Amino acid sequence: MNLINLLLVIVVIGFLLWVCNTLIPMEPRVQQILNAVVIVVLVLWLLGVFLGPLPNIHIGR
Repeated sequence: MNLINLLLVIVVIGFLLWVCNTLIPMEPRVQQILNAVVIVVLVLWLLGVFLGPLPNIHIGR
């Protein structure tokens, strides 16, 4: 994935998160949780892009 596509994905995700935060009425706590989940998923995706595929996490067997 080249740098332009990477930046485009980050900008689109940021725009969608901004739209969700401004147009959808939510409690502030729910909004914080949504923001945190999106940021964590984005960081994990970026780590996967730069460091290669992350190993699957299995719980149980």
